Amino acid sequence: MINGNRLLQHLHELSRIGRNEATGGINRFSFTLEEQQAIALITLYMEEAGMTVTVDAVGNTIGTYGEGDETILLGSHIDTVPEGGKYDGALGVLGAIEVVQTIHEQQLLFTKKIQVVAFKDEEGTRFGFGLIGSSAMAGLLTEQQLQLNDEAGITIEEAMKEFQLSPCPLIKAQRNDIRAYLEMHIEQGKVLENEGLPIGIVTGIAAPLWLEVTVIGVSEHAGATPMPIRQDALTAASEMILAIEKMLNATSDSVATVGKLNVSPNGSNVIPGKVTFTIDLRDIDEQKISTLENAILQQLQRIAENRNVTLSSKVLQRIKPAKTDALLQQQLAASIEKQGIQPYSLISGAGHDAMNIAKIAPIGMLFVRSKDGISHNPLEYSSDEDIVIATNIFYDTVVELAK
Repeated sequence: MINGNRLLQHLHELSRIGRNEATGGINRFSFTLEEQQAIALITLYMEEAGMTVTVDAVGNTIGTYGEGDETILLGSHIDTVPEGGKYDGALGVLGAIEVVQTIHEQQLLFTKKIQVVAFKDEEGTRFGFGLIGSSAMAGLLTEQQLQLNDEAGITIEEAMKEFQLSPCPLIKAQRNDIRAYLEMHIEQGKVLENEGLPIGIVTGIAAPLWLEVTVIGVSEHAGATPMPIRQDALTAASEMILAIEKMLNATSDSVATVGKLNVSPNGSNVIPGKVTFTIDLRDIDEQKISTLENAILQQLQRIAENRNVTLSSKVLQRIKPAKTDALLQQQLAASIEKQGIQPYSLISGAGHDAMNIAKIAPIGMLFVRSKDGISHNPLEYSSDEDIVIATNIFYDTVVELAK
C-alpha cells in the first residue's frame, strides 16, 4: 500500500509554488521561475524515491528506477493554465513518484525499469502550443514549431536555450523503448461523480484542434463614424463566436471553446480594427473534427463578407484522437476489482500527453473523480480518499506490469 499521507503532503507542497494567495489559483507556466522551483521540488521527491533524475533535450524531467531494456513509463505534467487548480497534471506526477517510492521501500525487483516523467508544457498556456514534451518524445515535434512565440515575441527555442536546454536535434528526445505508458489524472468532468465511483478506466481521448482566427476591420473614431458604415472587427468576431456556439449546440458529442481574445487597438473610444481569437475544437472522431472545422470556417467567412471585414485563420495545433490499450485496460480493471470496486469505462473529453505517447507505445489512463466536474479553476478538487484509492490501484497495476 502506498503512503497516502506522504502523497497528500507532496500535493500540498507543490501547490504552493505559483499560488496566487488572493484567488487560490496556481500560475506555473513553462520556462518560468515558478516552473523551475517546481522541477527542483519534484526532482527532490524522485531522488528520495530511489530514482536517478535526468532532463532531456526539451526539458522533460525523468526519474529512472531499476534497469532493463524495456521501460514502463508513468507520468503527467506540472505546468498549469492561468489560475489553475492543484490536481490537474500534478496528481499524475506525484502519484507516480509515490508508486515508485513504495516499490523502493518494499525492495521489489523487476526486469523492467520504471520511469516517471514530468512532461514539458502540456497546457500550452505560454505559446499557444501544448504537449511539447510528449510531442518531442513521440518524434512529433518539429523545428518549425519551436519557432512559435509567446506574447513577448520569445520563441519556444529561445526559451529552451535560456534554460540551458538544447532542443536541436530533436531526435535526442525521441524514445523507442517504452513497453507501456500509464497516466493517472483527475477526470475534469462529472461522469464518475454521477456514477458514484471514485475511479474509472479511460478507453479513448478526444483530441484538440487549436485554430487562431484573425478578423481585420478598420479602426476609426468611435464618435465620428456612423454605425451603418463601420467595419468593426469586434462586433464581427462576436457574431462569429456566437455562430460557433450555435453550430456546436447542434452536435451530440463535439465541443468548441473560444478561450482567448485579443482586441486592437483596445481603446474605449476607438472602433476595434483587429481581433484575434482562438478556437479549441474537440471530438473523439478525427473525421468529425475535420468536417466541423470546414463548416465553422465557411460560416465565419460568410459573416466576414456580410460585415465587410477580412478573415484569416491558421492551425496552431492538430492532435489525433487516441485509443487506450485493451490489455492495459484489463490490468487496470483487475487492480480495481481487488479494491472491491466495479470497473467503469469512460471517454476523456480533455487532451493529455498520453495522446502523443500512443504513437510509440500502448497507453493506459486511470481517472480520479472530480467534485462537480470542475477543473482549470482554483475550485478543482478530488477527495483525499479518492486519491489514495486511485494511487493504490495505480501501484498494483504497475507492479503487475513490471513483474
